Amino acid sequence: MKPATEALLTEYLKQLKLTAILRSYAARAREARNTGSDYEDFLLSLIESELEARADNRLKRRIRDARFPIIKTMEGFNFEEAEGLDRRLIREMAEGTYIQEKRNIIFVGKTGTEKTHLATALGLEVCRKRIRTRFVTVAGLVNELIEARSERAVSRIIQKMSRFGLLILDELGYVPFSREGSQLLFQLLAERYERASIIITTNLGFADWTQLFGDPTLTAALLDRLTHKAHIVMCNWDSYRLKESLKKKFPAKKDKE
Repeated sequence: MKPATEALLTEYLKQLKLTAILRSYAARAREARNTGSDYEDFLLSLIESELEARADNRLKRRIRDARFPIIKTMEGFNFEEAEGLDRRLIREMAEGTYIQEKRNIIFVGKTGTEKTHLATALGLEVCRKRIRTRFVTVAGLVNELIEARSERAVSRIIQKMSRFGLLILDELGYVPFSREGSQLLFQLLAERYERASIIITTNLGFADWTQLFGDPTLTAALLDRLTHKAHIVMCNWDSYRLKESLKKKFPAKKDKE
């Protein structure tokens, strides 16, 4: 290729923001010349590389915007240790049908049962389906709402959260909050009722939610909305972290030869 032509091509690709083609066209052009590819096939390969790169960038952006504390995948979950877990249901939820049906998912179980892992993995699958997702701890969200209340900006936060097709609320019940916090959280969750999906992880059984929210009437109304058509997954298996700690503290003795 003539230097002047190459310079113009590079400049035009930059102006059109075809960055993937800019990175790969030289190598692909050499390959096309060596293999005698048709012009159409060469052009198609360039466009495909650009589309793949843009799709990958969009996925990375959705994952970044989701604010997962750490990336957890479905492949990385130890199903063998999760006694009683309905794998078929988890696979079905990973397909994302609950998002279209505006259903919620609630993982209930004691600390260490990898509820957050499952919630994050499902959130990652939703990102792959081009749906905006946000991960927050309940304590963090309540604090944000209370701070916004003093600034009269609660509606802005609720509107912001409504843009996400999936909202993941982690660790409900781990940190108590005030009556005002309960009311503000109820307001946000009620706004999403039958409009968009929520995933909740909690260490509290439903009977104990009144202790957290304080008001029995508000708690009953909240549970009625959250559990309506929801997938409720009871995580009753032993704590993974406790098992790992015990293994390190009391390693199994090797059999004598």
